[in-house]
Amino acid sequence: MATTITDSQKPFSLDPYHVSEEFGFILPAPLMPLLNTQFLESHRELRLAHLALSVMTMGYVWQEGEDDTVKMLPRNLAIPYCEVSQRLGLPPILTHADAVLANWKKRDPQGLFDMENLELLVTLPGGDSVRGFFMVTLLVELAAVPAIKSIPLVINGVQCSDVETVTRALEEFSQAMQGMTDALKLMHDVSYVVPVYVKPEVFYGIMRIYLSGWKDNSSMPAGLVYEGVQAEPMEYSGGSAAQSSLLHCFDELLGVKHEAKSGAFLTRMRNYMPPSHKRLIQDISLQPSLRGFVQQQACEPLTASFQLCVTKLLALRSYHINVVSRFITVPAARARQLRNQGNISQEETVSRAPTALEETGTGGSGIMSFLKTVRDRTRDVSI
Repeated sequence: MATTITDSQKPFSLDPYHVSEEFGFILPAPLMPLLNTQFLESHRELRLAHLALSVMTMGYVWQEGEDDTVKMLPRNLAIPYCEVSQRLGLPPILTHADAVLANWKKRDPQGLFDMENLELLVTLPGGDSVRGFFMVTLLVELAAVPAIKSIPLVINGVQCSDVETVTRALEEFSQAMQGMTDALKLMHDVSYVVPVYVKPEVFYGIMRIYLSGWKDNSSMPAGLVYEGVQAEPMEYSGGSAAQSSLLHCFDELLGVKHEAKSGAFLTRMRNYMPPSHKRLIQDISLQPSLRGFVQQQACEPLTASFQLCVTKLLALRSYHINVVSRFITVPAARARQLRNQGNISQEETVSRAPTALEETGTGGSGIMSFLKTVRDRTRDVSI
């Protein structure tokens, strides 16, 4: 008569415990296979994947600082990253669309969309300053929503010669830009339960390199090889406020025309936006001139509402220049002073900053001259 073997009577084996007879507790061949992107279906899934792969890439490239950057991104990261990027129409580098627009969640899903209830999905070195920097930028984007919603009203109103509708929409537009400036001021605000405070020395000395790219960057003059994708190095700019679609939309609506060098940089930054957002900017530019409509109507309330929009946009750009001075220009001067004195200390956070970015933005622009030129061209559309 056959004997039934119960579980307790089966021969004892190490197999169920993931213990190898050859390696013991060591995991055999720990390298993962190539990530398969075919199961990513929705736009939201692809954006989350792009965010995660972007942060891994920035960490890998810049982990040893500017003096020992890698020349090649390994294929296990490069291939899926480029596949996801191609499907989204985004470049394979960390962009504003990743770090800000797709990098948030609510602590309480039913709670408010505010600083106390928001946190990052993924972060970079820099502690609380990273959260403050990206969350404030996100709140600037949120403050702009009424302005974005007013754009179709303005365009349709111009097409129908509806002065009253255009005037009201421009009033909403200017109020939203004031809200954007107010939100940007939170970058240095410690009054919240969860402090927003972004320390300039941390932003400049620790965070900034991880937002840098491999185009117009003397630390990586040849760019980066994406192994398994292309044998030749590829060049991409780092994250930049110029990659936000907001001010591009506003400039096109108000008729701001930038000088050749600044305009070329801004146009190139549109390649770092989701294609649908880039298309919106282009389509706004093809509409009848709002400024021309305002001049033609010669209506005092309409002219005043248009001029207020220009004034608020100027104020926003002027405040942004102040922020850049506080977080880049002043720390850069301190870093140069320490370096000239031979006082490179780990205790001085700014002294860890990469020298290649002292005069430029992470997107590669000559930052202060660029911002001032853009601001001055904004003033030119005043009526």
